[in-house]
Amino acid sequence: MALTAWCAAARCFHNRTIDVASLRARVPLVLGVGFVSVAGSNLWRSSSSSFRSKPFACLAISTDAGLKEAVKTDKAPAALGPYSQAIKANNLLFVSGVLGLIPETGKFISDSVEDQTEQVLKNMGEILKATGASYSSVVKTTIMLADLNDFKKVNEIYAKYFPSPAPARSTYQVAALPLNARIEIECIAAL
Repeated sequence: MALTAWCAAARCFHNRTIDVASLRARVPLVLGVGFVSVAGSNLWRSSSSSFRSKPFACLAISTDAGLKEAVKTDKAPAALGPYSQAIKANNLLFVSGVLGLIPETGKFISDSVEDQTEQVLKNMGEILKATGASYSSVVKTTIMLADLNDFKKVNEIYAKYFPSPAPARSTYQVAALPLNARIEIECIAAL
């Protein structure tokens, strides 16, 4: 699989084929770090000077399903359908939309958007913690509100949880949320 990725990347950069036997004999150094691979400058020796001494770097994101891991914690509400609380993949954590439910009862903490926002962020914190992440690991959030007039109230609570620099964010008013929630938040965190 790795060799296939190298060949595909090589075609992308140089539109040339690779002689595997020659490659094994001529590559003095190949380093792999996470999903970044760097090969020594002798990799592309050829009679043409335009290809001499050009180092090769490749950033690849794996699509191997074996690298996808479901996250589950009892300290946050269980998924309400056929989805995971979160998925770890390629050094990222994708947290599904979180509601202001009390994990033990599955009921909303209250009908107020303020209470639901606090509970949503506490639940999200437990999911992040289950993977070794934290609020400071979050790079993107999406907030869905039943009423955009709640935006200011939500912002005041949200700001207490996310340190500077705050994550990128989108906020939308939606027609409806599961269980008639007032707010739902999802996020992406770097691991």
